[in-house]
Amino acid sequence: MKNPSAALAACFALVSTGSIRAQKDWEYFGQDQGGSRYSDLKQIDATNVRNLTRAWTFHTGEKAAMEATPLVVDSVVYLAASNGIYAINGVTGGQIWKYPLAHPTNRGVSYWPGDAKSASRIVASAGNRMFALDAKTGQPIPSFGTEGFVDMGSVMQSPPAIYKDLLITPNRAPLVRAWNARTGALVWTFHLIPQPGEVGHDTWKNDAWKTAGGTNVWGHITVDRARGIVYAPTGPPSPDYVAVSRPGDNLYGTAVVALDANTGKLKWYHQLVHHDLWDFDSAAAPALLDVVKDGRPIPAVAHIGKMGLMFIFDRTNGAPLFGLEERPVPQSNVPGEISSPTQPFPVKPEAIARIGMKKEELPKGITPELTRYCADLWEKYKLEDAVPFGAWKLNQDIVVYPGAIGGGNWNGIAVNPPLGLVYTNITNAGQWGHIAEVAPGSGRGGRGGRGGRGGRGGDDAGASADAATAAAGRRGGAGAGDDEEAPPPQPAGATGPSYRKVTPESGRFWQAETRYSCVAPPWGELVAVNANTGDIAWRVPLGTFDELEAKGLKTGAPNLGGGITTAGNLIFIGATIDSRFRAFDARTGRELWVTKIDAPAHSIPSTYLGSDGQQYVVVAAGGGGFLRDPTSDALIAFALPKNAK
Repeated sequence: MKNPSAALAACFALVSTGSIRAQKDWEYFGQDQGGSRYSDLKQIDATNVRNLTRAWTFHTGEKAAMEATPLVVDSVVYLAASNGIYAINGVTGGQIWKYPLAHPTNRGVSYWPGDAKSASRIVASAGNRMFALDAKTGQPIPSFGTEGFVDMGSVMQSPPAIYKDLLITPNRAPLVRAWNARTGALVWTFHLIPQPGEVGHDTWKNDAWKTAGGTNVWGHITVDRARGIVYAPTGPPSPDYVAVSRPGDNLYGTAVVALDANTGKLKWYHQLVHHDLWDFDSAAAPALLDVVKDGRPIPAVAHIGKMGLMFIFDRTNGAPLFGLEERPVPQSNVPGEISSPTQPFPVKPEAIARIGMKKEELPKGITPELTRYCADLWEKYKLEDAVPFGAWKLNQDIVVYPGAIGGGNWNGIAVNPPLGLVYTNITNAGQWGHIAEVAPGSGRGGRGGRGGRGGRGGDDAGASADAATAAAGRRGGAGAGDDEEAPPPQPAGATGPSYRKVTPESGRFWQAETRYSCVAPPWGELVAVNANTGDIAWRVPLGTFDELEAKGLKTGAPNLGGGITTAGNLIFIGATIDSRFRAFDARTGRELWVTKIDAPAHSIPSTYLGSDGQQYVVVAAGGGGFLRDPTSDALIAFALPKNAK
């Protein structure tokens, strides 16, 4: 832990963003539209959280990954599970209604409160279709689209953001779109692979914009309600790893893009990885906060992605609050690959996750088997010290930190305004391998990307969703990109060589059977940053391996999912592969409470005040996912015993 007392003494409270409202509910995935993941409830606090007990468990009846944040409105919990959408009594855990549906959006639902003429509704998607259900009955709303459904032409992997009467959707295609919440009509479209004449089009050389994929939003979008600004975090362009076919910086891949929420017009952007070769998605939801810098309040947005760096910008114009440097990085030696000569690094905060390693940092003293395995791997493949943004090499294995499943992934940020701190959790896991030449004619073509590039949209707001995603549909897509599965060779063809990333053993730089990383611990961490200064306030291991903890080793563990924070000076988080749910002191990082749950909670919890006056904390514990964990069907709520308030 890094001197928490001194860090806290230097910490000034953040100015309230205005979007963080006194609320008993958890109406949006981030509690508020700005994604703060902060609740002003404090019935459960640092003095009594040790008494927390399981209040109820709801079983969906189908064991599968659940990455959803439960929404709560008026003591009703809304959940997306693998077999449908549920409304659950927040006090008893009893089912109110279920809308059966195969594989709806895994990361949850959205709630639109309605108005005098329109009923409140739950909005989510399954496949290419977005749908709206009556929040009271769970039945489709006939006036929305066609009998409650809108064909978007491409998969929406996270639920929409809400702004006024607009549903602003992420998409597997490289599009951000807004739809009328009452009717389902398309209102505006923004192309994340710029079309001719649009800003950024010239960053796709050799007409690569016509064939490239990816460059989409598969995580959550956040909104500055007062200013009418949308913040969209994007994934990388594809093909991954080998980008010979897409020369240029490839806007708006791996970026934070700010749009006018009313029109979809570009306001500003920051590309966080140029010409991404590492699958370093910036998919986590940007979090809005107001910081105090040089004695004045500044509206800010904070973001962390897979690359393990946290960026804090003025959210009105994109200016970095603590400096930004373009630093030289190693260059690719793959024929035809034009890697970016520099990459952006924030001056502050310092790297949140491990972004490199030296041979002397190979693990020692964990287990003899791990020491031997990692040392042998290093020597066998003649590996070298890993440096930030190390470019993949032709026929020479290298190690890259973080790996495509490490760093901040989609875990995101929680903001505690009274303490002036922001929190995130990271995994220190690397990836390794090399680029290999494939014989001419043997390739299957590029990966095609996460949905392709999309079609018209833009000014043609009246165009059908099918037209807007026609190209995306033709090319298909590979999914969310949490993993580092090697893509097919690219470029393909019978007249020249193709290339692909190859990892001779495993894929991640760890011992596959144990998931112990080939680097000195910690392997998972919870980190607090003083948002007013950009300094690390504290960092502590997150997660455990029982067999190692029994030997006194606090290594941390791989994790996927995120945490929330409260006015009770608490952080609640699952995320880890050890099937635990934890509470930490938000001021110091001290673990105050931990309990075993049904499966890993690769999700983000929520907290609310039930109709009985009790504060509850609820978390989806589905396991599974890209960390290949055991699965469960449990949604679990915790509360204090009645006499322990």
